Amino acid sequence: MARLFHPARLAAALCLTLATSAFAQAVIVAPIAPPPPRVEVVPAPRTGYVWDHGRWRWDHGGYVWVPGHWQPVRVGYHWVPGHWVAHGPNWHWVPGHWA
Repeated sequence: MARLFHPARLAAALCLTLATSAFAQAVIVAPIAPPPPRVEVVPAPRTGYVWDHGRWRWDHGGYVWVPGHWQPVRVGYHWVPGHWVAHGPNWHWVPGHWA
């Protein structure tokens, strides 16, 4: 009699599910443009880190300022800061990432 859940098939399905969910990101859409960026005092450079400037985060019907922070450098990559992009009447957040 064939097994309903073969261990190898079950393990493969679990790995595929976990790998797919690792790349899923929430899509953040705001109905109004973000305010102008705040002026930040950028700390002195730190070896092995890049400064990620502060940004406006859409949170429960309004924008909230998130201060800048240090990102550990990834050798061979450069940091692309997150930014808001207008799509019709809405604004979509594009997260910062290494490229």
